[in-house]
Amino acid sequence: MRIVVVGASGNVGTSVLRALADEPSVDSVVGLARRMPRTSFAKTDWAKADVASSELEPHFRGADAVIHLAWLIQPGRDVATCRATNVEGSARVFHAVAAARVPALVYASSVGAYSPGPKDRRVDESWPTGGIETSFYSRHKAEVERLLDRFEREAPEVRVARLRPGLIFKREAASGVRRLFAGPFLPSPLVRPGLIPLVPRSERLCFQAVHSHDAGEAYRLAALSGARGAFNVAAEPVLDSDALAAALGARPVPIHPGLLRAGAALSYQLRLQPSEPGWLDMGLGVPLMDVSRARGELGWEPRRTGAEALRELLEGISQGAGIDTPPLSPGSGGPLRVREVLTGVGRRGDAG
Repeated sequence: MRIVVVGASGNVGTSVLRALADEPSVDSVVGLARRMPRTSFAKTDWAKADVASSELEPHFRGADAVIHLAWLIQPGRDVATCRATNVEGSARVFHAVAAARVPALVYASSVGAYSPGPKDRRVDESWPTGGIETSFYSRHKAEVERLLDRFEREAPEVRVARLRPGLIFKREAASGVRRLFAGPFLPSPLVRPGLIPLVPRSERLCFQAVHSHDAGEAYRLAALSGARGAFNVAAEPVLDSDALAAALGARPVPIHPGLLRAGAALSYQLRLQPSEPGWLDMGLGVPLMDVSRARGELGWEPRRTGAEALRELLEGISQGAGIDTPPLSPGSGGPLRVREVLTGVGRRGDAG
């Protein structure tokens, strides 16, 4: 089998390549990336392509499946640029899949595609995917879900699976995650248990996570199993304020969500960090997911807990861990993170 992975050099993409390298039925993998990595994976040949502008069909011809992961989180201050990749680029990928007669498409959706929902029970894949209006990431994920609905109607010969994972962590992604979400002013050595004294406690401040290697395994199974439709992907336990406090060795302190949002908005406006406050809105708004379908139909079983994935990420941030790909390399921000500062802390995506 020949698999094409679009957006192969990031957090999830490198884990998908790892999973495919260990799959006996996969003979070759094409890893598409905007910027060519220097690291290598077994069975994988790198190719340069930008979903927003490159011709994609030639890369897809002869493939047995395309796994579409490419997505821009930054520059968050330039939503039009993000949309050109996230929404319009996804539409270009879907069109090229049909034109190249690829029999299977696996798309990386997200828990962020879901409409506001409960935190006291789990929802399955039938929950509405209208997104969280104040989060551009969530709006884009919801919009691509509609594009994919249309694609399924217009190209019924293509088997389509869409995965909706929670937050995805691994140690090797730590430098990339820090750049994308925390920015250049976070002192990385301080991000370890015992040095962060407090975490906010709020009733809806709870989320689900999954280790990136386990997410990569879910994409492998979706590509090879013949599965169709949507699959929630997350590990136990739910990470609430108490779980975060335990992971950080901190004390949970009650705080109103409005104060949390005001702090996020102010730090964003002051360019102290690159994450617009819609990220907090999404975290507070999206429901908790039931992952029974992924376990039952894909045979997927995470090997690590969500808490273990989080601790691994935090350890990686404190140590400046990464992989030698442009999105994940510890050196991508430049000496003393100067490139991150010069790109406007979320105004341009160069540093990521």
